[in-house]
Amino acid sequence: MSTFFKSAGLGLCALMFAAASHAQIVVDDPWVRATVPSQTGTGAFMKLTSEKDTRLVAADSPVAEHVEVHEMAMENNVMKMRQVPGLDLPAGKTVELKPGGYHIMFINLHQQVKAGEQVPLTLTFEGPDGQRSNMKLMAPVKPLSTPAGGHGHGQPAHGHAPHGHGHGATQH
Repeated sequence: MSTFFKSAGLGLCALMFAAASHAQIVVDDPWVRATVPSQTGTGAFMKLTSEKDTRLVAADSPVAEHVEVHEMAMENNVMKMRQVPGLDLPAGKTVELKPGGYHIMFINLHQQVKAGEQVPLTLTFEGPDGQRSNMKLMAPVKPLSTPAGGHGHGQPAHGHAPHGHGHGATQH
């Protein structure tokens, strides 16, 4: 075997090991709700499963001025929405971000978000040791009428993506 192939093989093995060591969070079914013209905000929804205890502590996207982790909850018979400092992801348990609950909030959109488009989104996670990692993904935009489960208008669900990579996701 040539030196080139040996080096390439070792490099590939190192890359696969590095990817596996960061492959602790799986994102399933990410999506963003479409907007109407001049609407200034929308939400992103998904299912998150982590191999280890971790927290979702931030989100970012170029489509909005601000992107925050939010919670909708009933307080004194009034539904309220507010930013939360983080969302716990207990090891091995799936946490669903969905309409009417936890979600990613896009504030001051730069333009209308239309069904069929893809929205770039970066999620920031923090482990118990304070170590942060980012995951980049592309979330499809679904129609305004998409139900809470995210599967409206006959659109198929995006399959489970193993090794910490949701639909279009890569973790760094």
